[in-house]
Amino acid sequence: MKSYVIFDLDGTLLKTIDDLAAATNHALRTLGFPTHGLWVYPNMVGNGVAKLLERALPDDARTEKNINDALAAFKEYYDVHCCDATAPYPGITELLAELSAKSVNLAVTSNKYQQAVSKIIGHYFPDISFRAILGNVEGMPRKPDPSIVFKALSLCPTPKADVLYVGDSGVDIETARRACVESVGVTWGFRPIHELKAAYADHIISTPSQIIDLL
Repeated sequence: MKSYVIFDLDGTLLKTIDDLAAATNHALRTLGFPTHGLWVYPNMVGNGVAKLLERALPDDARTEKNINDALAAFKEYYDVHCCDATAPYPGITELLAELSAKSVNLAVTSNKYQQAVSKIIGHYFPDISFRAILGNVEGMPRKPDPSIVFKALSLCPTPKADVLYVGDSGVDIETARRACVESVGVTWGFRPIHELKAAYADHIISTPSQIIDLL
């Protein structure tokens, strides 16, 4: 039986795209660059905030200085507004409660910076006891590098055969593959199902309750 479920955050547990888009557009406006419509952002996210901002900047403006300036403006805004429009996907709160009741260990691993991850998880899931709440920190490579999964495993030692890694993108599925744990792709997130299939997800599910069946 699986005893440890490690979740991606954005597009998996929470629909965060509205607040990510608002913070990115704020950063772009602050630097005097054009903004983007909400529909553009699902294809930009998944590799951390710095990469999101790089993708959002005009092609000829993707300098290190502009990315760093945009990152500062993004964080200043997002740290205040990260919970304005974000919400759990339907069934997620119930799933986490059921997994906890079954004594399944839970973790979150995200490419988003640690301060935001900690705040968001504490805000939306205050009653869930996660064994690890991990965002990006200096010195740790971003997913699909598996280092963050290894960190989650170090905080809750578990045989890899007893682990499920749940995410909504090819980056997540590749992360699970590199960590040698079983992957679950979810279809309710930011990325299309063909991306999950192309990444060879071990399982693809369309509702959170299906995770219970995979235990």
